[in-house]
Amino acid sequence: MNEPLAERVRPKTLEDYISQSHLVGENGSLTRQIKKGVIPSLILWGPPGTGKTTLANIIATESGRPFYTLSAINSGVKDIREVIDKAKQSGGLFTSKNPILFIDEIHRFSKSQQDSLLGAVEKGWVTLIGATTENPSFEVIPALLSRCQVYILNAFGKADLEALLKRALLTDSFLKEKKIKLKETEALLRLSGGDGRKLLNIFELVVNSEEADKITITDKLVTSKVQKNTVLYDKTGEQHYDIISAFIKSIRGSDPNGAVYWLARMIEGGEDVKFIARRMLIAASEDIGLANPTALVLANTTFQAVTTIGYPEARIILSQCAIYLATSPKSNASYMAIGKAQQTVKQTGDLSVPLPLRNAPTKLMKDLGYGEAYKYAHNYQNNFIDEEFLPNELIRTSFYQPGENQRENTIKTFLQNRWKNKYEL
Repeated sequence: MNEPLAERVRPKTLEDYISQSHLVGENGSLTRQIKKGVIPSLILWGPPGTGKTTLANIIATESGRPFYTLSAINSGVKDIREVIDKAKQSGGLFTSKNPILFIDEIHRFSKSQQDSLLGAVEKGWVTLIGATTENPSFEVIPALLSRCQVYILNAFGKADLEALLKRALLTDSFLKEKKIKLKETEALLRLSGGDGRKLLNIFELVVNSEEADKITITDKLVTSKVQKNTVLYDKTGEQHYDIISAFIKSIRGSDPNGAVYWLARMIEGGEDVKFIARRMLIAASEDIGLANPTALVLANTTFQAVTTIGYPEARIILSQCAIYLATSPKSNASYMAIGKAQQTVKQTGDLSVPLPLRNAPTKLMKDLGYGEAYKYAHNYQNNFIDEEFLPNELIRTSFYQPGENQRENTIKTFLQNRWKNKYEL
């Protein structure tokens, strides 16, 4: 039998669809729209093997619409235009409902390919359903994304995966002939990583490797047939963003064990060494900052070193830096300061630069008073003069608030001594 089990037992109706109850359950956000046939253009975003393609097919069937499909792996702009032309014709001749154009792995489309979809979606020639394993905010152009609703599919839970197995045993004629007993499922579920397709593929592999008519599925049998539990990490997909997030949050939370674990997950998954080092550079400034300025120096040195050395030795340098950052005192004061300043700029607009602070390269500018009252700090005691450096509308505004750590306590004292009656710190 050449057709894979996952394809043989693919659900054909909404009632047979397993999981994603938040979308297609009794009170799911898509359920009523599917039943009424009022389908918006949408992006289905979720990990591999969570039923994106299946759901797209069911939506087309339940809503009674013509269905066209393209794969972003092997389709170009010409293919898109040809399908759109067919969709326009079928929509006009056979149904009052516009056809559905399903694009698998839409994140693989280039900007020009995605641009070619805009007109058809905007004019209603097709209802677009795109499937992606990657965050559409990063991989789908804003113009197309604004015309689509984004629906998130979750990795299958234990109950969902067990339901998939039981449904396969009940509906697949080949499996029914084998008289299979599911005694233990822990190994199958663990190896699947929440991927329904992977679960069924592993299950089929185990079944096909046994010659007996009666098969009892145990954890020992499964692990003996499956050589290696491949690390679930898609360096261009959702896992990429989730694991780097866990890594940075471990550093921010001062947990070197968590930092090293998530670092190992990325290394084993083949993550780009420069990507990891870049993120540590950002963390060194965003989360540690002036509490330990040396962290930024070490992170930058790490970036240069691992770029030169590469794997496998770079893992040691990355580990050293991650542990150093995780065990450093933390401050986000610099991060918060620039955020507050940018927000103020957005709210207040282009405020005038005070005349003493302006540059005066021409005689006219000097005659107009540019730079006239400026006081050169180095000409005064302690190289300081009580001068205002903000626009008049923002006098006494404080953006930088030193953090509670040893080094920034020193900075706080310095500022309080200089700006005694100006800023409250």
